[in-house]
Amino acid sequence: MPTIAKRWRSRLVGMVLAAWLPLASADEVVGTLGAIGSDTLAGLMLRWGEQLTERHPGVRLQLQASGSASAPPALSAGTTRLGPMSRPMTSEEWRRFTERYGYPPTEIEIARDALVVVVHRHNPLASLSLATVDAIFSDTRRCGSSHDITHWRQLGIDRPVGRIELQGRNAASGTHDLFRRRALCDGYFRVRIDEHPGSAAVVEAVASSWSAMGYAGLNHLTPGIRALALRDDEGYEVAPQPAKVRSGAYPLARTLYLYINLPPGEALPTPERALVEQILSAEGQATVAELGFVTLPEATLIRQRRQLGLEDGG
Repeated sequence: MPTIAKRWRSRLVGMVLAAWLPLASADEVVGTLGAIGSDTLAGLMLRWGEQLTERHPGVRLQLQASGSASAPPALSAGTTRLGPMSRPMTSEEWRRFTERYGYPPTEIEIARDALVVVVHRHNPLASLSLATVDAIFSDTRRCGSSHDITHWRQLGIDRPVGRIELQGRNAASGTHDLFRRRALCDGYFRVRIDEHPGSAAVVEAVASSWSAMGYAGLNHLTPGIRALALRDDEGYEVAPQPAKVRSGAYPLARTLYLYINLPPGEALPTPERALVEQILSAEGQATVAELGFVTLPEATLIRQRRQLGLEDGG
């Protein structure tokens, strides 16, 4: 009887091991990834997180999308190791992180995007110069306009009539900060602009009013609005098309980033490495295009994968 019991115990152990080993292999990459930062990147980060979990069931991504401005302080404080941002870190944010840790944050380009000036879909306006955009959204006019623009008639169109209703992002947003620096030439927004926590709310406000004009990320375009082309100094119109955004020919093209707290000489921890591999992979970049952003040039993907010690191709 003891012999039979031992034999069954041995079989049971073998069955347990056989059932456990495949799961251990599938769950080789495990952990919870916390990320704090951009609202613009929220949908993209969450989709990458879903794809990562499908590939590695033991990994979860938790995202706090409170705006790009929240990423640098969270990285410096050690609240997070991952900070998605819709703008580059400022020199002051970079300095604070470096003073705290003795090394700079690791900066990874993850996608291309563009800031677009949007109007209601029935608005006949086709394009604006950057100086005119500045004169509409600011009263500092640092881009060169000689006068403020507050009413639609000043843009040479008959309708809509009356004052231009301005819609934009709040100060915690990387989109707000970048638009101020690039489109307003480091000037300041008008006080009467309506500020929203996300680009989706800006787009909704513009789509609901023929007299509204706003700015948002390229990936938030909907059938209810139109993105205006921008004119250069020679009057040439450049629309925010993917090829123009990728090459930088569109004046308000931008790069989207992921900042990581990574000591020099150290490899990425396994969960972070898996996430970055997903982002820089063919599948990850296909998701970029699917969600309305612009994919990175292949040369940029290859360079970053090599710098991070990742396999070419992700």
